[in-house]
Amino acid sequence: MRYAIDVEFQPLYELMNSLHTYLCRKFYKKIELSPAWANEVKARLTPEFAELLDLSLLDRDWKAAYLLAYLSPNPKTPQRFLHWLERESADSIRSRTAAYEVELPEDIEAFLRRLHQMIHEWNEQYFRHCDPAVIGALGRHASSEARQRENETPEGFVDRLTHGLVFEKMAGLERLLLIPQYHFQPVNVIYHYGKLTICHYASDVHFEDPGMPTPRMYRALRSLGEKNRLKILKYLEKGPRTFIEIARHLGLSKGIAHDHVSSLRRAGLTRAHFEGETLTIYSLRMSAIEGLSAELTEYIGSE
Repeated sequence: MRYAIDVEFQPLYELMNSLHTYLCRKFYKKIELSPAWANEVKARLTPEFAELLDLSLLDRDWKAAYLLAYLSPNPKTPQRFLHWLERESADSIRSRTAAYEVELPEDIEAFLRRLHQMIHEWNEQYFRHCDPAVIGALGRHASSEARQRENETPEGFVDRLTHGLVFEKMAGLERLLLIPQYHFQPVNVIYHYGKLTICHYASDVHFEDPGMPTPRMYRALRSLGEKNRLKILKYLEKGPRTFIEIARHLGLSKGIAHDHVSSLRRAGLTRAHFEGETLTIYSLRMSAIEGLSAELTEYIGSE
């Protein structure tokens, strides 16, 4: 069974991703923007809105919000999305989402009002003040990759673009939508809706000094500087393994083993195999390890 693979970018998607990044507090130390970004953003928000976001969770309602962003009409801009939400009724939302496996809130109208308020305030207080270069770079990236897709195998294209994500074939899955994102790098956002899987992947769009190493190369080199991570890579050379198998092989607690596995995953040195939203196994991404040497040599030799 084969599913369609598309690459698409719309400004609304990055608004959703930036808000997701702010709400996902446990990842502040893992994102490239660092905890300093979250602190700076919070200082710019009104106390009332900051408190609202402090009480907000990345729960099933947020998953439904991502689907509504996908289903909203083009062009998908924050303003157009807000106008669309104002016109939608509970019955209309049920009708639009009926073909997707998503659990809607019981009080849909209240959910739409909360979502409208959150998107409106986030856009006014943060997103519309973002550097337009971010939106431009993501749009150019998506257009370029959409053209490149025809020159690669589907598996190879997804692996290269997402730095090691594998989406296994599933009954009913018809489309994989890949959306480049900036704010949540190097982490991904993955939601599955029955016939549709949406992946907001780390795009490698960055604005560092050209004389500096790329964030991904730096992450890979840092990740390799730990003996347990090297043991994981050597273990995966024998074949794909579940997380439990890796933790047992290391003889470490699940928490510590998870930190090591996650470091390798964010560095793109391993593949993460997904069935829907469930990460099932990890495998070695030898192409990334081999490419790291060439990338480092090129960086050192560049002027």
